[in-house]
Amino acid sequence: MIDWLTQFNYWHWLALGLALLTIELLGTAGYFLWLGLSGLLVGLLMLFIPIGWQLQWMTFASFSLITTWLWWRRQFKTDRISDSQRVLNQKEKQLIGQRIPITDEVKAGIVTRIHLADSTWSAISEEDIHAGNMAEIIALDGITLKIKPYRASSAQQ
Repeated sequence: MIDWLTQFNYWHWLALGLALLTIELLGTAGYFLWLGLSGLLVGLLMLFIPIGWQLQWMTFASFSLITTWLWWRRQFKTDRISDSQRVLNQKEKQLIGQRIPITDEVKAGIVTRIHLADSTWSAISEEDIHAGNMAEIIALDGITLKIKPYRASSAQQ
């Protein structure tokens, strides 16, 4: 096995890189992309600098870790931005703007329980809301809904 590893040259690395990229085309969702690019980088590096087999594999491992980490950082940032704009499967964002009937008095600044759909939520309002009136959900603070009295004229503006 060591004999085989010691005879690796830049053609082997370029072939390995292309083979890994070909596997990526079969739909591995990015797992082999960075390994393939790292193999190509090692092959290109060996065109200019002859290095031993141990350093070749260490370089391949380093390039793989670095390229994967850089992609992960970029993808994580993109996903975070995308998630902040998305509403699907994010119940708190779907609740904002809903109007709900108030069955019990809501006193300003005091956390109360309100019924919403098939559950109850903690809610707080900056204004008093009388029983029988409608309230609008304006924000969510953790698991506490922030509500305000619903006024039909303010909604039409």
